Amino acid sequence: MPHVSPRPRVSRRVSLPPFQRLVDDHATELHRFLVGCVGPDMAEDCLQDTLIAALRAYPRLRHAENLRAWLYTIAHRKATDIIRLRARRPKTVQLNGMGPAEPRTAPAALPDDGLWAAVRALPAKQREAVVHRYVVDLDYRQIAERMGTSSEAARQNVSAGLRRLRIEVDR
Repeated sequence: MPHVSPRPRVSRRVSLPPFQRLVDDHATELHRFLVGCVGPDMAEDCLQDTLIAALRAYPRLRHAENLRAWLYTIAHRKATDIIRLRARRPKTVQLNGMGPAEPRTAPAALPDDGLWAAVRALPAKQREAVVHRYVVDLDYRQIAERMGTSSEAARQNVSAGLRRLRIEVDR
């Protein structure tokens, strides 16, 4: 049996900008996106998780065509993890007449916290589309690129999200 040598690995090194430049260019915008997705109290932690995950994966990137979209994908997944974690968090119940412990310091409420709570309660696609449209200020084509849908689907998700928000605000 003839000896077949394995194919030599071809290194596909791409030219990536320094990671710090990527952070400097997109961190503020990502933070706004995450505030809309998970709220101001969790956005900082979610942004840090996003950047740590991006830093770990950065050396293994195969192309540098759309780093901004790549960062948004990571941020969206981290926000989804936090939303799922909140949904699984056990409810507090009273034990023998004792209530739950009060937090040491109450987080400062934002003037429009009710609106953000309503945004966070939207279904995932509608929430993401509304945040991209009104927090990050993207047009429908850009929203579609980020969400992996058509422009029409992005427009419908924004419209459906706004319709639900109007119902919640009018209550």
